[in-house]
Amino acid sequence: METKQWFVDNPVNNLSCYPQIQEAAQLLRDGEVIGFPTETVYGLGADAMSNQAVEKIFLAKGRPSDNPLIVHIAMKEQLQTIVTEVPLMAEKLMDAFWPGPLTIILPKKDGLSEKVTAGLDTVGVRMPSHPVALALLKAADVPVAAPSANRSGRPSPTTARHVYDDLKGKIAGVIDGGTTGVGVESTVVDCTGDIPIILRPGGVTREQLEEVVGIVVMDESLKNEKITPKSPGMKYTHYAPDAPLVIVEGSKEFLQEIVNKEKQAGKKIGVLTTAENQSYYQADVVLACGERRDLSSVAQHLYDVLRRFNDYDIDAIYSESFTEKGIGQAIMNRLTKASGHRFLKE
Repeated sequence: METKQWFVDNPVNNLSCYPQIQEAAQLLRDGEVIGFPTETVYGLGADAMSNQAVEKIFLAKGRPSDNPLIVHIAMKEQLQTIVTEVPLMAEKLMDAFWPGPLTIILPKKDGLSEKVTAGLDTVGVRMPSHPVALALLKAADVPVAAPSANRSGRPSPTTARHVYDDLKGKIAGVIDGGTTGVGVESTVVDCTGDIPIILRPGGVTREQLEEVVGIVVMDESLKNEKITPKSPGMKYTHYAPDAPLVIVEGSKEFLQEIVNKEKQAGKKIGVLTTAENQSYYQADVVLACGERRDLSSVAQHLYDVLRRFNDYDIDAIYSESFTEKGIGQAIMNRLTKASGHRFLKE
């Protein structure tokens, strides 16, 4: 299959008039799969009402079929075709954070592809804020199911090149709208009960959510790997570079001691750090992932750095750890998944 590439300047006005957008939207309506930018990561979209179209997402990604997908919409009116009800707390969250990096779990309506919900009676819905994504969704005029546009298990894509490298020949096309902004996926919040539950931390922090709706709790699976996650994209090891990744909780001196022992054993070692500490470490590859004093920059560059380690011949990667406050919670969640829960504590 030829994978088309379309380039769209961002930002521009009236994106839906772009022939690239119109061509990609028609392919979505025709049941094809398209890669497109969102403010979090690049998504891999298909018509959420079509079993046949959604099946192509799973085939392209190599994604397990029991892993549900998030449905993307351009207008709140589209909710009427997807969900049976919108509780007041969900309305408040939509008003505060849509369009933006927040996915809300709601009771699903019949008509959605069963492959989207993986047999659940709920569905995750979000309205992205990226202008290219919104233009594509408006032009397609169908709800679009879209996980991250990478081969399953690999770091999520933050550029169109990542998508093309992973999925060339497996999808109909990819829209290049530049580098994504947030860098980690949306926050997923279950609004089907009395209290909102964060199933996946992401671009909207717990603190921000609580400012709008009061108490918000974390799903138990986020702290206990033995509990099966309920959130889209959280059930399996994700985001992993080729070399095994280990998270080090402790001082930079402790991390360097680990590196020294590994190098003495003849291994080639990479270190994932931030700009503040990059010059300190003596390892085969030392890559900085944003600045520790600005954790949003770490989130933005995390997946790109995890992918860059694949360009080097190394045996293992040791990563610094981060606070779990604010966006740090999403960063540590992704690193934990990428490491397969491998930690070393000082």
